[in-house]
Amino acid sequence: MKSITIKGSERESVGKVATKALRNAGAVPCVIYGGNQPVHFSADERAFKTLVYTPNAHTVVIELGDKSFNAILQDIQVHPVSDKILHIDFFQLFDDKEITMEVPVKVTGVSPGVLLGGVLRLNTRRLKVKALPKNLPDFVEAEISQLEMGNKLYVTKLVSDKYKLLHPDNTVVAQVRISRAAMKAAQEAAKAAKAPAKGKKK
Repeated sequence: MKSITIKGSERESVGKVATKALRNAGAVPCVIYGGNQPVHFSADERAFKTLVYTPNAHTVVIELGDKSFNAILQDIQVHPVSDKILHIDFFQLFDDKEITMEVPVKVTGVSPGVLLGGVLRLNTRRLKVKALPKNLPDFVEAEISQLEMGNKLYVTKLVSDKYKLLHPDNTVVAQVRISRAAMKAAQEAAKAAKAPAKGKKK
């Protein structure tokens, strides 16, 4: 999985006054969990744009002076009106410990059902995976070249030796639905087939 580096500074004071001062200065208060004890730090709000405002999944290298932490974004608080980032929680990664995170679904292939007029619907845009940090995928590939009209692609078809998908077996990732135009054409064809031919003698 691709990684983003964020440079910040450890926080000595974590009270409300200090937190408000940080936000007023354009910085975001953050915490790294998962280690022996939480690590409080802050970084410029602009440093998080490539991490937060993207559909892609990333791991994060957090550099705090001479200290470095590998982590993933766990939770983010955003102002309901201004969309300003208020706080971010990270979870520290360890090479020998599996981690759970959501990654996007990437559709590949061409569906025969779509070529015949069906409509592809992506039911699940992100999937929760569990893996060692080195095996975290950038995305889960959903191959649709076998999807005929009306077919569904279940999560059981996306298994991998490198990670586990934490979803029920009946989870539908994608499906090809018949379009309104195709449905109307099929109905009209059915009516025409049932109607008696004109001019036919009894």
